[in-house]
Amino acid sequence: MKWLKRIAIGLVAVVVVLGAAIWLWLPPVNIPFEGMLANVAPRLFSVPTADAATIKSRLSVPAGFGIGLFARDIPEARMLRITARGDVLVASPGKDRVYWLSHELNSDGESADRRVLLEGLDGPNGLDFWNGYLYVAEQDKVGRVQFDDNAGKIVGKYEVVIDGLPRGGNHWKKTIRFGPDGLLYLAIGSSCNVCLEEDDRRAAMLRYTPDGKFVDVYATGLRNSAGFDWRADGTLYATDNGRDLLGDDFPPCELNQIREGGFYGWPFANGDRVPDPDLGAGREAVIEASIPPAFSFRAHNAPLGIVFLQSDRQVAAFRGDALVALHGSWNRSRKDGYKVVALRWNADGSISAEDFLTGFLKNESVIGRPAELTEAPDGTIYVSDDYANAVYRIVPGGTQNLEIGDRVAPSQDAGTLHADARLIARGATAFGQRGCQECHALGGDGKDGRLVLAGLTARYDAGSLASYLAQPRQPMPPVDDADARVALAAFLLDRPDPPGMTLPGMTLPGKTL
Repeated sequence: MKWLKRIAIGLVAVVVVLGAAIWLWLPPVNIPFEGMLANVAPRLFSVPTADAATIKSRLSVPAGFGIGLFARDIPEARMLRITARGDVLVASPGKDRVYWLSHELNSDGESADRRVLLEGLDGPNGLDFWNGYLYVAEQDKVGRVQFDDNAGKIVGKYEVVIDGLPRGGNHWKKTIRFGPDGLLYLAIGSSCNVCLEEDDRRAAMLRYTPDGKFVDVYATGLRNSAGFDWRADGTLYATDNGRDLLGDDFPPCELNQIREGGFYGWPFANGDRVPDPDLGAGREAVIEASIPPAFSFRAHNAPLGIVFLQSDRQVAAFRGDALVALHGSWNRSRKDGYKVVALRWNADGSISAEDFLTGFLKNESVIGRPAELTEAPDGTIYVSDDYANAVYRIVPGGTQNLEIGDRVAPSQDAGTLHADARLIARGATAFGQRGCQECHALGGDGKDGRLVLAGLTARYDAGSLASYLAQPRQPMPPVDDADARVALAAFLLDRPDPPGMTLPGMTLPGKTL
């Protein structure tokens, strides 16, 4: 038995020596292991808790938005899709499930109901709807099943429409979206960090008919385009993760404008056609013909989900922008990313970025990794976090009982703020408490000498009305509190307003209602 013990000790020594050598040879890495390990062995490892207190103390959104926890304990929450009724579907690749989350809220502002919609799948990630079907991209196939929006349930049998996709490898999750042309777009990542792929479907975007018939390889040279979406003008953009093990600051991750037949450089080039040190030599002509990024993210930020904000109820300053989830680095000596950024298309065609959702990373401490995003028709933005196993809800122009929400700056919104019931109620209360009704009437004929507040929507949007309330014409006193201005604007513009309407608690000249 001594020889077995000696062999075991020898193997351990070899592993330690090799590990140390590799660690010294390779660039430093900084991996947030805990979340990954906790999903595999939850009894042995813990992850940051997605709760109201943590969100309130750490996360930050731009003025004009509120953020809160929508759902917790969704293992490895990834791809998100909104149903026609406004409910949310979440893919859980690690648990081989798809969850359904009700858009209705409980008293804590979280989803009031959830259920497992599909289970027993094989690493589901990509989700999309088409002609009454829910499509799901698994590791090596795409399936579909009829979906009842009103009931939030599947109908009939799940059927495989695309089979035999390359599985496994470094980037095994598949992303799908239906394009404006009615075809199913499928992104498949590379099997490796950098290599020559044997399967030309790897590191590429493919197209299929809704019934699963192969159409073409739409674009190539995309190492890991985990997220893609169409801008309002019909242009397709996709995120792409740059390769690893070339240092802290190279190569950049990418946003690419995807063109039919386009080649985007991998594995021969990185960034703006910089030859790869391993595979770039002798490929000068191929590299020169490759399409450079439309925008470059910082190295190893790992951009995943992308969504163009298109709701007419979105904060106007952000409408048309793209939100991108930066999953965060592992191949850096110091962590970077771990946030959501907004990309803006400038008049000269350039793209600029600004922080949108931050606070997941602080002093090398990570509490979450944003993975995917989606926008509901009412402008609500949902963000999944596969590290804290959560889904967050970001609401334009109101708090909706959110933990961070009273951070509204109306001057940043030149359009319509989304007014929820609570915001309107706050505005009604402010209208009464501030004595607005002494000079202004909500209806009637104006014979009592008060100004009837009619036709406001033809003259103001939420932002301009709130700005007016900050500096109104004399003798009207200004409303100094920014939150009260937003609430008053929401109440005055969005409320049902029958003639002669009065509200409890208002004091009219000479009498109390």
